[in-house]
Amino acid sequence: MSQAAQTLARPAAKVPLHTALNVPAMHCAGCMGKVERALAAVPGVAHARANLTARSVGVDHDDSVAVPDLVAALAGAGFAAQPRETVLEQAPSAVRPLLAPLAVAAFACMNVMLLSVSVWSGADGTTRDLFHWLSALIGVPAIAYAGRPFFTSAWGALKHGRTNMDVPISIGVTLATGLSFYETLTHGAEAWFDGTLMLLLFLLAGRALDAMMRDRARAGVDALLRQAAPGALVVAADGTTTWRAVADLAPGMMMRVAAGERLAADGVVRCGASRLDRSLLTGESAAVPAAVGDLVLAGTLNQDAPLDVEVRAIGEDTALAEIARLMEAAGQSRSRYVRIADRASRLYAPAVHSLAALTFAGWMLAGVGLYHALVIAIAVLIITCPCALGLAVPVAQVVAAGALMKRGVLIKDGSALERLAEVDRMLIDKTGTLTLGRPVPDVAALDALTSDEAGVALALASHSRHPLSLGLAEALAARGVKALPLDAVEEVPGRGVIALWREIPVSLGRPSSPTGGMAAALAVGADPVRLIGFADALRPDALPALAALRGQGLEASILSGDNVEAVAQVARQTGLTAQASASPQDKHDAIGRLAAGGRRVLMVGDGLNDGPALAAAHASIAPGSASDVGRQAADVVFTTPSLMALPFAVRMARATMRVVRQNFTLAIAYNLLAVPLAMAGLVTPLIAAVAMSTSSLIVVANSLRLSWIGGRGA
Repeated sequence: MSQAAQTLARPAAKVPLHTALNVPAMHCAGCMGKVERALAAVPGVAHARANLTARSVGVDHDDSVAVPDLVAALAGAGFAAQPRETVLEQAPSAVRPLLAPLAVAAFACMNVMLLSVSVWSGADGTTRDLFHWLSALIGVPAIAYAGRPFFTSAWGALKHGRTNMDVPISIGVTLATGLSFYETLTHGAEAWFDGTLMLLLFLLAGRALDAMMRDRARAGVDALLRQAAPGALVVAADGTTTWRAVADLAPGMMMRVAAGERLAADGVVRCGASRLDRSLLTGESAAVPAAVGDLVLAGTLNQDAPLDVEVRAIGEDTALAEIARLMEAAGQSRSRYVRIADRASRLYAPAVHSLAALTFAGWMLAGVGLYHALVIAIAVLIITCPCALGLAVPVAQVVAAGALMKRGVLIKDGSALERLAEVDRMLIDKTGTLTLGRPVPDVAALDALTSDEAGVALALASHSRHPLSLGLAEALAARGVKALPLDAVEEVPGRGVIALWREIPVSLGRPSSPTGGMAAALAVGADPVRLIGFADALRPDALPALAALRGQGLEASILSGDNVEAVAQVARQTGLTAQASASPQDKHDAIGRLAAGGRRVLMVGDGLNDGPALAAAHASIAPGSASDVGRQAADVVFTTPSLMALPFAVRMARATMRVVRQNFTLAIAYNLLAVPLAMAGLVTPLIAAVAMSTSSLIVVANSLRLSWIGGRGA
């Protein structure tokens, strides 16, 4: 056979593709598992990974698989899906649909409980019937409305021939409500509207707490949208200008970026010179010059003068979008309890159904009659409700989050405390994290200035928004220096601020020769130029905090995008090893290498350049002074200037996980005790609901201990 014939006979190579789908109905670990298994069963799919936070799934497949095939596979599993157009697309809130059902359940439960007090106190006859009817009028509509999240989920599972955790809940709620209404119609002694509403209230509370944490976790990618301009002023060939939205930009267009504007696309400078603030992208503390031929990136801020930039990449092709993709890929759920819940959800529904069916059949064979056998089976369904298990994690998280918030530490992701409790290695950014993120002038250099030089320096610095000028002006003003009057003040890109003082030329700008660090040059007439060095001061308590972290078993090192000299200075002060000039991809890869070696990495950083690393790390923390993306991508944000927040957060995380394990033990012990009693017919549906609620309250009370632990401080 000829070479050409062999080539034609060989099967065509499969092209690797990646597709993202939105799956709005995915709300628990069990849903994640079903979504992933349904997609993995499609021929040609190599891998599927669900993201519960974004309620989406990423699918790696070959070109034999079309998007409709993936959508159809999910539809067959009971999940509606649609293609996700962009990684920056905002996900709908997970908690908002639960707020109205939760409010209705709480309001109805309180009112029906008040009516039930009279029945429990011994009311009978017409009085008891009246209270039962009033309870039914309030309870039945409230149960129908508040139970919709569970009924809808259960029906979606059943009509596709599968079960989930909402199926036994829905069956128990429906049977208890129906039997209670039958008791009301037939003047029976008992009705269980109160217990049914209490059941729904606790279930909805647990689900809403969990959804609240997941909503916060998604905000990191959404924040990236705010870093790029919504559009740009496009210059046509004839010199006319038109404003165009980002979606209307195309490679080859020329956009004009004024001083103070952010770039809407990646491109190359074709005209002009300026300085760009790239701190969100690289962590570099000082603005960098941009001239003709330089590559510039979307999201950076043009500081000094207009630039004409030829568009090279827009939207999904920009460096900003690539950072978003890294954050999205790294933001998958890594919680051990999510995996446990996934496995438990496969067993829970069949186990509960089997127990209730066996109980019903056993009592029917014992000859107690249909009514009593059904009541006992309903009690089994209610008493096995996983309220305590469902509250074990979110309540502990919320209590711990409240204790941390009082100390200026904010939790952004529900599973963050679990992962933070497990970390054994820390990477920490320099600028704005270990340091305060603002340059502070050298005290000796300020002492060397004469009173006139200090007054001129303050006057010049007050005319610029450059970080060094701001730091110098703040330091001089704190010393009580008064600015001297200047004439003909002008800020020149690349030179700094120039002016006249008593007809003498004065200037404050960049030194004429390299200084090995941040510095400003003050020139007053023919006098010798004064060099004022700057340093980025360490945060208060940085050294004690690092010592405390070492005491907790955390080995630390610096990972920074700043220049080598600046990083080396901080490394000497702290005694940490350091890597400088690290790009976002470098930081992401460094965490990947440590994770591959079995380390659980805590990343502490503050800029957009830290976003992928914050998302990829086992756990992540950012200071409150961080960029929007840094704050949103991090699991934890501390708003205090002291780094003692870091060891305090780790200690609270470890205490939280101890409480979570205790909660699971209590919940399991409750079921081991209560289920046999219910199957033996010793528990009515009302007592079952009260017992279920009591187990939930015990879990809540145990979680409240975290407030006391947090109150003891770091």
